[in-house]
Amino acid sequence: MNADVIAAETAAPRHAICYRTDGPLTIDGRAAEPIWAAAPWTDDFVDIEGAVGKRPRHRTRVRMLHDPSSLYIHAELDEPDVWAAITRRNAVVFHDNDFEVFIDPDGDNHEYYELEVNALNTVWELSLPRPYRCGATPRDPDPIEGLRTAVHVDGTLNDPADRDRGWSVTIAIPFEGLTRFVRDGRSCPPADGDVWRMNFSRVQWPHEVVEGTYRKPAGSKEENWVWSPQGVIDMHRPATWGYVQFSDLEAGRGHVTPRDDPTLAARSVLMGLWERQRLQPSPTDDLAALGLADQPGLTVECRGMNWRAWMAAPTPDGPAIVLVDQDARLTERRLDDTMPGRNRA
Repeated sequence: MNADVIAAETAAPRHAICYRTDGPLTIDGRAAEPIWAAAPWTDDFVDIEGAVGKRPRHRTRVRMLHDPSSLYIHAELDEPDVWAAITRRNAVVFHDNDFEVFIDPDGDNHEYYELEVNALNTVWELSLPRPYRCGATPRDPDPIEGLRTAVHVDGTLNDPADRDRGWSVTIAIPFEGLTRFVRDGRSCPPADGDVWRMNFSRVQWPHEVVEGTYRKPAGSKEENWVWSPQGVIDMHRPATWGYVQFSDLEAGRGHVTPRDDPTLAARSVLMGLWERQRLQPSPTDDLAALGLADQPGLTVECRGMNWRAWMAAPTPDGPAIVLVDQDARLTERRLDDTMPGRNRA
């Protein structure tokens, strides 16, 4: 089976809680305020491919907070050799070692934001209307007004003569700047209990020291370490990003248990179908040809080169319909018995 299909069907997104902070936070890379100590860390990063990938050589983890104005992120990256070279804002920062943030507030696989930061605090901001493999052209750059970032190096930047302990990043992203990525009636700032699809990535390059300077060896390839595994080497698959659940509970004042996504199974089947449609000479509603004849309640409707598919999913608010279209946009609506189309096996 195609590796993309396997990734779409088997990825298991991770969960995290983003608690509230009432006091102002200093964006200096250190996250020294007591409230940060109460914010839970995410699971340690893993290789982007998940179980089939290699174990990261250095630890990476993230914690988050929010207030009515901003989403706050603190990342801690263990690293014995902290180095960076790119200084021009909105250059391709992942050509250095970097830390990356991806945010799809409404979880529709479209209209998402990407932020990259290196150890020199050089920033790259861009956004995508849909994933690259759907033919998207990124908005590059696409800055958010009021974004604040800072880096703290625990060691000596760009000095191969010593051993460092690592570097850390603090970020404040104004919610006002994220409203353009929110559709389908979602709120921004998020309400208590709202869940956003997000992921974090760390790009790590091999290096050599030449005349006292860090350099990437010719022809070298980067490693990609992430919070929520993607299944393949591609961060631009929002359907496999993690779940960040916002809580109005102040950090340290209690515990919130992450909620499972009752639509996850349907979303996984639909993204697997989307990958299978890409392998067809033209879109088809023949579930047997797509290898999905055994999926109950799955419906495909084709209109020329355009198509959509849907299936029901139980939710706490009653049955829902999850849909995907030819552009891989995932949407959710209340169950409607008048939805057209028939399964054809």
